[in-house]
Amino acid sequence: MKYVLRAAVLAAAAVVGLAKSSGAQEPPVLPPVFLGASAEEKARLTELIAAAKKEGSLTYWDVVIQPETNDALTAAFRKFYGLPNGFQIHYQLSATAPLVTRVEQEINANRVTIDVAAVGSPSWAFERAAAGDALEYDSPQYKFYADVMARGLGRKGIFAFNGAYLFVPMWSTDRTKFEGKSWKDVINAVPAGRISIGDVSKSVAYLATYAGQRNVLDVNYFKAIAAMKPSFLIRSEQVAGRLVTGEDLMAFSGMPTRAYQYNQKGGKLKFMLPEEGAVLLPQSMFILAKAPHPNAAKLWVDFVLSEPGQTILVKGEAMVSGRSGFKSPLPDYAPGIDSLKLINVDWQGLSSDKLKGLREEWTGVFNP
Repeated sequence: MKYVLRAAVLAAAAVVGLAKSSGAQEPPVLPPVFLGASAEEKARLTELIAAAKKEGSLTYWDVVIQPETNDALTAAFRKFYGLPNGFQIHYQLSATAPLVTRVEQEINANRVTIDVAAVGSPSWAFERAAAGDALEYDSPQYKFYADVMARGLGRKGIFAFNGAYLFVPMWSTDRTKFEGKSWKDVINAVPAGRISIGDVSKSVAYLATYAGQRNVLDVNYFKAIAAMKPSFLIRSEQVAGRLVTGEDLMAFSGMPTRAYQYNQKGGKLKFMLPEEGAVLLPQSMFILAKAPHPNAAKLWVDFVLSEPGQTILVKGEAMVSGRSGFKSPLPDYAPGIDSLKLINVDWQGLSSDKLKGLREEWTGVFNP
């Protein structure tokens, strides 16, 4: 009997020990995205994150984000959602026209490999949405982009922009002294052959910019720019690089993003925000309707549009955020959207035929 009693005492002690041990364990650490989330949002996130982990990867194409910024976004994205280090982000930096061509080819062939595309051609994004090529997803972050969507720079339930950029006159202060305030001041500001311009005949983004510029500048203005015998370029990195080396003394289509990045390395690039206004190109970001990793894609869109995601993107690329209440960490290069004088553009009304006509007009003026 005493042996039975002893065994019972030992068993009870073991149970108590296990209980204490269990009670001493730390509760599982939730990913940062759960902090402050409602019970409903936690349930949505739990399901979405589990599905994304099963998918195991994400593919996105973009025309601005540099590899270093992508690396920062990727690391923060995994941490934000508690994804394993093995979760793969397949990123492709592309020029605008190749991205548009690739997306359209994949859609037409019914062999979609891209999950998320971001491109500075809102009219094209509206066309994709109208054709049903963009996944309907009402991101919880869209409520912070209501103002810019109301201005025609996005479409609720379909797409917002991860960041916006401008093409404006730019130069290197150690080579060119320029104090202009107007687009018109660019005319003959540097000798012929020492200025570059974005090639509208080959670039969707430069074409979109030209479409907006024509609202405040007439054809004769562009004929005067053509008389300066500009070089025709596509990549914004090359535009800035040629200013740094002195090959060009001015860029008609300079990008503040690249000014920031080159100046971080010792450059002395400066740009002008013309008094007539500038065309804001929102990098419309959408999930393809037949994305192979739709759950991971939804998380990616949510994160990039969140305050942490926007902070990383603006710090790395000096792009303008469309998020309401967002304070830019780089106001000299990426000022708040409400502080900018913008040229109004009816992006949704810019049909392919209208853009084709504008491209033909530009080509007729410049003959690249």
